[in-house]
Amino acid sequence: MRYFIIAGEPSGDLHGSNLVKHLRAADPDADIACWGGDLMSRAGARLLKHYRETAFMGVWEVLVNIRRIRSNFAECRRQISDMKPDVLILIDYPGFNLRMARYAKESGIRVFYYISPKFWAWREGRVENIKRFVDRLYIIFPFEKEFYARHDYPAIFLGNPLLDHIDAWRAGVPDNSSLRLSLGLDERPVVALLAGSRLQEVTRMLPVMAAAAPSYPDYQFAVAAMDHLPARLYEQAAAKYGIKVINGKTYDLLAVAEAALVTSGTATLEAALFDVPQVVCYSTSPLTYHLAKLVIKVRFISLVNLVMDREVVRELIQGDLNLMNLHRELALVLSTGYRHQIIKKDYAELREALGGGGASGRVAADMVTDLRQSREI
Repeated sequence: MRYFIIAGEPSGDLHGSNLVKHLRAADPDADIACWGGDLMSRAGARLLKHYRETAFMGVWEVLVNIRRIRSNFAECRRQISDMKPDVLILIDYPGFNLRMARYAKESGIRVFYYISPKFWAWREGRVENIKRFVDRLYIIFPFEKEFYARHDYPAIFLGNPLLDHIDAWRAGVPDNSSLRLSLGLDERPVVALLAGSRLQEVTRMLPVMAAAAPSYPDYQFAVAAMDHLPARLYEQAAAKYGIKVINGKTYDLLAVAEAALVTSGTATLEAALFDVPQVVCYSTSPLTYHLAKLVIKVRFISLVNLVMDREVVRELIQGDLNLMNLHRELALVLSTGYRHQIIKKDYAELREALGGGGASGRVAADMVTDLRQSREI
């Protein structure tokens, strides 16, 4: 069968690559084309457009590139029309993908959505587009099933693919001592700083996180630096607070960390799956924060707490994020703190709630089965 997959950012490329591998296993005759990245290409899909050419974030960037964005829509429609796939598979990236869902549906092409946009947090009304244009929606968090049920839509939860990715990574790495040596770390326990993946996040969060380091001389603090961000962002904090900068090796750092300070996002879930007790940190401009409070409808900002529907990890948000609170909460999650083992026990429950390993394979098998059955009807 013929598959056309659209992923518009690095995380979509990662999950898309695992899906491609399992689609080819479930359907040996699969013809797979994609808008994605290098990982999907290496997995065996024909890469028609790289996400570097399609990822535009923020109102200003969208306005500046509006002609290019329109051109991308037209190009994608032409390619789908030429290929005539049995299914269009969309991965997150709602601004682009919901429009393509409508086009495919109106063209008589089945539409599967893999990894739901976060409509449960904001812009809930866009669920109506899912109901109108998407034949099957595969969600990766168990609480999303109840959310879509309230909208009379039968979303499918078969597990979270991040577990497979992390487990595969851990299976191929050396022992702890060798990892420390490769990262330039000594034998002192490690506190990992995951300050975000965007320029504004790192600029705001890293100085606050790094300022905790001098209070813990028996620990070494190391920040997971992002390849695509300016080195100066990290070098300033390193020089001022004596923290180690580790570039492009977030998982290596988490694998040797005793605890972590983590900016809200997927990193909170990654730290949990590496069994690293954490304190979640987030701050933005007062205007942005107050506007966000008007539209965001969730109790927590970390995925760990959202999945467990209770406070497993402490969240220091906006005014609560200060050096005194950070010092206190970090002390509690270190191996000498009473919350260290409590959090690890909760992490075991989290892994179970996420469905265990094998999610990508289960999703691919379900897609292929459904497509074959639809052909027989």
